[in-house]
Amino acid sequence: MAEYLSPEVATLRVAEVTPLHLHREWMRLIESGGHHRKTKTARPLSAKTVRHIAGVVSSAYRWAILFGLAPNNPVTNSSLPQGTKHTGIALSPTQQGLVINSAGGPWCLGTFLEVCAGLGARRGEVLALRWSDIGGGFVTIGRSLCQADGVLYFKGTKSDRERRIEVPARTLQALEVHRAQQAQYRAQFGSTYRTDLDLIFAAPEGEMLKPDSVSSSVSLLCRKLKLPKGASLHTLRHSHGSQLIADGVPIPEVSARLGHANANVTMGIYAHVIPGQGNAAERWEQIQQSAQSVPKEKLQ
Repeated sequence: MAEYLSPEVATLRVAEVTPLHLHREWMRLIESGGHHRKTKTARPLSAKTVRHIAGVVSSAYRWAILFGLAPNNPVTNSSLPQGTKHTGIALSPTQQGLVINSAGGPWCLGTFLEVCAGLGARRGEVLALRWSDIGGGFVTIGRSLCQADGVLYFKGTKSDRERRIEVPARTLQALEVHRAQQAQYRAQFGSTYRTDLDLIFAAPEGEMLKPDSVSSSVSLLCRKLKLPKGASLHTLRHSHGSQLIADGVPIPEVSARLGHANANVTMGIYAHVIPGQGNAAERWEQIQQSAQSVPKEKLQ
């Protein structure tokens, strides 16, 4: 974190840093705390990034207090920047179909997008799926494929919980076609094919696909198709949840399918598509009229 601190704060003892010092640091980081990769010139940091930095500093202070190096945690009383909450982009079924049918690039990208749209799962969760995870019309999602500094590895899901969800019929059909195509690659590579990984979505030789490369391919495709600005691979997940909720599927059911920590998280993300939001004034008026039409003797 030292690279983000100003000389003024970096030279202070841990116990000397005050909430005012940190407030000034957060504002400085928001205005010019980052730098452009190529030119190295200063650029703003997002409120989310600054809050993440503050979280690391706060964690350090908790240890400092434990070992008697600081009397309190100045982060607690500093004024952290509030991020702007963005409403996610949701595609219509027609737009979604256009993305899937127009997919090029990696040989299995079209089927991958079909599965992402049909399951509403996260990028890494779909890339980590094995054929052994599917059976009886259901899929078990229990891990995720991650990429950090060019290294690929598997870890648990975001909620650290395994979930079993039903697979739509059209998605199962797409997977059957994909499996037959993949069998041809298995035969071609023979004993060198990575059968030990058992990945549904893999390179021709069975190796893991790079999540960042897949996302870049999808973002480029969305721009070529002139979809709403900001449309990306994650948009398919958001579209899945939006379409289900708008059609009246219960929030807890959608929450379990998406793998959210609880239904409150789902409601916070998809509040704008929950049915009934648009006619609240009309419904309230109807309630009042119904109350006024009740005979007085029934109210006594």
